[in-house]
Amino acid sequence: MKKEEPRWLMVLKVALPLCLSYVPIGLACGILLNVAGFNTILTGLVSIMVFSGGAQFLIASMLTAHAPLHTVLLMLFFLELRYALLGSSISQYLHHTSRKFLYIFAVSLNDENYAVNYLKFATDKSWTPRNALMIEHYSLLFWTMANIVGSLIGGILTINLSIVDFALTSLFLYMIVMQLGNRLTIFISVFAGCLAAFFMVLLKSTMGLVVSTVIASLAGFMLEDYLVKHGKQRGFWLRKIKPKASRKVISKSGDS
Repeated sequence: MKKEEPRWLMVLKVALPLCLSYVPIGLACGILLNVAGFNTILTGLVSIMVFSGGAQFLIASMLTAHAPLHTVLLMLFFLELRYALLGSSISQYLHHTSRKFLYIFAVSLNDENYAVNYLKFATDKSWTPRNALMIEHYSLLFWTMANIVGSLIGGILTINLSIVDFALTSLFLYMIVMQLGNRLTIFISVFAGCLAAFFMVLLKSTMGLVVSTVIASLAGFMLEDYLVKHGKQRGFWLRKIKPKASRKVISKSGDS
């Protein structure tokens, strides 16, 4: 009789591709945080408490550029506001769990482990909330360790601070390139860039980035919802940018 595989090992195999993908970018993030003035202990704490590559790169970039603290906090707030949407969409699979569980699940949620868990919930009926929490903790462990090692490397190397100015830009350009198949993402990215240029000139401060981010995010959310509901009945260009799959489509495919 074949021995049943331990749950921790089964979940680790699911999480391993995600965890390994964290290593190179986690090392880079740790190095940049060290350049921004964070020691190894603070880097580890930020990794655990923030657990967001985009947010941590933003912290490193803006502190290195001597941005005011209130601007950094405001940018972080709007950048991380998307987790309210991610959390609400995955909450349908977390019924009958305790408040304590939901709190622990929420603080270790990020974009990548959300994507893995949502797909598993939608396609695997045996996937449980505890399995999902293990995915989050595995990814958090790998990310934190990569950040700490990167911080140690950053303490040894001498790095030109000018490279930090391009780190966050490079990160988000990479994220856009990885979604080139999604025309709606490209459209909203161009729209957000135009808004950012306009409001930066208008407001003459980094608050222009905050305003453009909020407007572009709301526009993208409303446009996606509209296209999913009405894209087939509308014109050629609306059908072209209509997303191929949405949260509802994925959920239905998992129920079939």
